[in-house]
Amino acid sequence: MLTVIGEALVDVVSRSGEQPRAHVGGSPMNVAVGLARLGHEVQFLGRWGRDEYGRQVAGHLAENGVSVPFEADSLPTSVAQATLDENGAADYDFQLDWSLDVSPGRIDELLADTDLLHVGSIGAMLEPGASVVRQALERAHRHALISYDPNCRPSIIPDSSDARARAEQIVALAHVVKASDEDLLWLHPQRSVEDTARAWLDAGARLVVVTRGAMGPWALSRGTGPEGVSVPAAKVAVADTVGAGDSFMAALLSSLADRQILGASAASSLDRLGAGEVTDLLRYAAVAAGVTVSRSGAQLPTREELPAQGGSGAG
Repeated sequence: MLTVIGEALVDVVSRSGEQPRAHVGGSPMNVAVGLARLGHEVQFLGRWGRDEYGRQVAGHLAENGVSVPFEADSLPTSVAQATLDENGAADYDFQLDWSLDVSPGRIDELLADTDLLHVGSIGAMLEPGASVVRQALERAHRHALISYDPNCRPSIIPDSSDARARAEQIVALAHVVKASDEDLLWLHPQRSVEDTARAWLDAGARLVVVTRGAMGPWALSRGTGPEGVSVPAAKVAVADTVGAGDSFMAALLSSLADRQILGASAASSLDRLGAGEVTDLLRYAAVAAGVTVSRSGAQLPTREELPAQGGSGAG
């Protein structure tokens, strides 16, 4: 079982000269759907309301085979107003509530059989839900692969010092961290992206991956050497960038699950990955992100849309 905890919302995407389009989204929810489309058993711990947008969220999760142990609540479903520029890049304005009314005992029950726990974005930083996420990490990190994508949203968490403190608390508990170069420069403007990645590796992460847009992803681990490894970005016609990072994250985690890099042995397994194997992980994830940016909205690929890779099958 793979578990994702975080926000679900509806992206209302606007482009000059076109009618707005509503897409179900939210970074953690996109990762959960992406993992399910890649053939994994996934549960998603999040919230949405008993309204039309909430019904869209619940329907989207059900259509993609994602298990949802929580019912809709009485609060409005969160909404992100995404405005696209001429290159398809999105600028977001959010109206959201991130709360998760669940007891520590229920968290323990839900995470008991999970081999991977992914967290990130708004869900890992905005209270009151962020405290529940932190509790989940503290309970799961001894028996599950922990992954984290800060996916910073300065319009929601404008205090970079607070965001930095929260991010680094999670990095210390995480095995795999994926962040954009923009994330790292906002969190640590006084040092290079590479230096921040090295600092996060020293803090406890076993694999740090930095996505760099058209430059392609770069990764650093104990097995890559101090210079890390990189691959080029997929060459595709870009419809928009909505969901690209989440598609990359889902494919990266899927590759690790296919290699049985999960559970209590995840840290030592990651340490044994060589530069060539990390390069393969990046290449697969970059192809997945390329599929997503080639079509409008966060339409993450299925396993059949991606090239075959090494590993022992879906987990």
